[in-house]
Amino acid sequence: MTAPETLQDGRRVRGDKTRRAILQAAVNVASVDGLEGLTIGRLATELKMSKSGLFAHFGSKEELQISTVRAAAAIFVHRVMRPAEEANEPGLARLHASLALWIEYIERGVFAGGCFFSNATVEMGGKDGPVRDAVWEQMGRWYGALADAAREAIERGELKPETDPEQLAFEVDALGSAVSSGWLLANDPVVFKRGHEAIRRRLEADATDAGRAVLAAAAA
Repeated sequence: MTAPETLQDGRRVRGDKTRRAILQAAVNVASVDGLEGLTIGRLATELKMSKSGLFAHFGSKEELQISTVRAAAAIFVHRVMRPAEEANEPGLARLHASLALWIEYIERGVFAGGCFFSNATVEMGGKDGPVRDAVWEQMGRWYGALADAAREAIERGELKPETDPEQLAFEVDALGSAVSSGWLLANDPVVFKRGHEAIRRRLEADATDAGRAVLAAAAA
């Protein structure tokens, strides 16, 4: 590799590292102030960087917001969805683990303002545009993963045949979102216990004997 190429690669590595640091700060700012509160100026102050330095990575507020949504999604996948998939068989075990890990990720304060996507969904509701679309794209993946796990549980005989996977996904997501908002408002850790209990009861309501055995093993 020639010297100019080595220099260029070094700049690219530094640029990628800086971009990651910017996005890490951005997801925390947006989780507290909302995506609309995430501006180049606000972030420059947070990071003690110049606005021109930030513009070198993100040419507009909209590009910054969309990149922040995608960065938050990558964190969510890493902390919640992938561990649930890797450690559990398809079906009810994976569905329950996804929801349990979601509550744990809220409890651990991965984002300063609670669940990034619970907040962003409320903020972007009723709005149009690429930022709203980016949020909905990620939420669609989450809903899809929950519904797919429910379908697999039905096929495995862990949920009753008449269970509606989409409805179940909607309801358990609503319970998890209630945990996020309850924690932010009350700052009382009892909401996490109640969230786990509410989700367990909802899953048990549609579970077969085989499904209840799966849930009992998860609680052991």
